[in-house]
Amino acid sequence: MTFKQKVYKHYLELVNEKVQLVQQVLADLKESGANETKSTAGDKHETALAMLQIEQANKRDQLKEIQLQKAALEKIDATIVAPMIVNGSLVKTNKGYLFVSVALGKAVVEGITVIALSPQSPLGMRLMGLKAGDTAEINNMQYIIEMIS
Repeated sequence: MTFKQKVYKHYLELVNEKVQLVQQVLADLKESGANETKSTAGDKHETALAMLQIEQANKRDQLKEIQLQKAALEKIDATIVAPMIVNGSLVKTNKGYLFVSVALGKAVVEGITVIALSPQSPLGMRLMGLKAGDTAEINNMQYIIEMIS
């Protein structure tokens, strides 16, 4: 398994864990809501029920967002190596490794720090289409493309 495939696998597992976590929170909230409906404490009861419903709506929105990230990640074929930076590229720069995929932040894979960023992010947009040896500049920082996999 290549380093790129390990990075891809790591982020896919991370997204799957997020999905499971949010689904568990939703299940817990649903159970709390069921228990709350058994209570008849008046205004206090109504307020608690409304808060639960708001929290459930927020978690459902969060779940949708994570599922979109998962879907975008699953479209990537980690075995493909392009000569230029495309969605799914693992890019080694003078500043470290960048995984152009979905904005999932930093991770450490095999002791190497990798940052997963979206191709729609400011840096992601500057990197798209570049080749090894090219330079991208953002916020007065130069990223020299050393290798693309």
